[in-house]
Amino acid sequence: MDDIFIGRQPIYDRDLGVYAYELLFRAAPDNSARFSDGDQATSNVIVNAFMEIGLDNIVGQRLAFINLTRAFFVDQDNICLPKERVVLELLEHIEPDADVIDGIKRLSAQGYAIALDDFVYQEDLQPLVQLADIVKVDIMALQRDEIRSQVHQLRRHPLKLLAEKVETRDEFDFCLELGFDYFQGYFFAQPQVIRGQRLPNNRLAILHLLSRLQNPDIKPAELEELIVQDVTFSYRILRYVNSAAFSLARKIESVHQAVVILGQQTIKTWTTLLAMSQVDNKPTELVVTAMVRGKMAEALAKALKAPHPESFFTVGLFSALDALMDNTMQEILTQLPLAEHISSALLYHKGIHGQVLASVLAYERGTWEQAVCDRLTPSQVRDCYLSALRWAGDVSQQLVKK
Repeated sequence: MDDIFIGRQPIYDRDLGVYAYELLFRAAPDNSARFSDGDQATSNVIVNAFMEIGLDNIVGQRLAFINLTRAFFVDQDNICLPKERVVLELLEHIEPDADVIDGIKRLSAQGYAIALDDFVYQEDLQPLVQLADIVKVDIMALQRDEIRSQVHQLRRHPLKLLAEKVETRDEFDFCLELGFDYFQGYFFAQPQVIRGQRLPNNRLAILHLLSRLQNPDIKPAELEELIVQDVTFSYRILRYVNSAAFSLARKIESVHQAVVILGQQTIKTWTTLLAMSQVDNKPTELVVTAMVRGKMAEALAKALKAPHPESFFTVGLFSALDALMDNTMQEILTQLPLAEHISSALLYHKGIHGQVLASVLAYERGTWEQAVCDRLTPSQVRDCYLSALRWAGDVSQQLVKK
């Protein structure tokens, strides 16, 4: 009874940086968004995000898009959210009568940003368009000529356009060319893969580095050599190990000292994260997603008392390589030799590593009935996810620092 759930989906800007997250109602034990009381569902999302889990744990410092029912727009006492952190979405089925229009005007005057969800432009909806800050266009519901017409009509107003339900590279390119400001959809979580395409030099070099780092027989001297060959790696490793996160009694002055004091596995993990974070032309959020998967898999392994939990971290982390490298996992593994059980986990979800990875991916998607992990309770699985989310947020800040 104490389990709580909330869904989130990233919203990207034109540079493929994460602009915000849409928060979604989810109920245990299944992934259904069905509910009989829309007001209660909205309240559930707000309470879980702001009072139970914590907004920072869910979206970090980014904006949160929250769907509101009619009552939340009409009732003057219902909104008590931090206006600098949220975007209020008017659902498409809400009739824009005088009371709703007045409510939107009031909230807009208070400083809240207003988004129109699944919007289809019509002349009689001009009052809504004039009040909106963002209009979300469901591109799956319209033909391309209709999308062009919608954009043409809406661009007459000083607002931002968001293309939602973008599922392919072609759709993304089309919307990008039309001038959409923001993008949302499965394409960004599951990028389109072109089989057999040659990897760009940057990504090929990173795969070679990852391959050497994953060699179980790598010696400390070889690890140090890999790090010191890249000035950025050396600088970031030393800066991080000397940060308050480790609270070491004395300052570490060399990569050699870092390996000796912190251990080879810790330094390998950090160097792997640094390498993945430098893949060109990819949103940082993909690396963050990989980190969340890795840390959650490791946490689940520890809870199960499975041997070598660091190997579970590797499986979770590398499960996003196909998205980062724009290639299939099969192709990537031909250039990234891994232990057989890790490869089988990544490709087929086989073995205990594959079972844990399947649980992690199911939890990420919100398919709670599949997010089971051996004998662990739903509360334990949730706690592993939340701790991974916090860890990835902290680590990502270190990775992006110059």
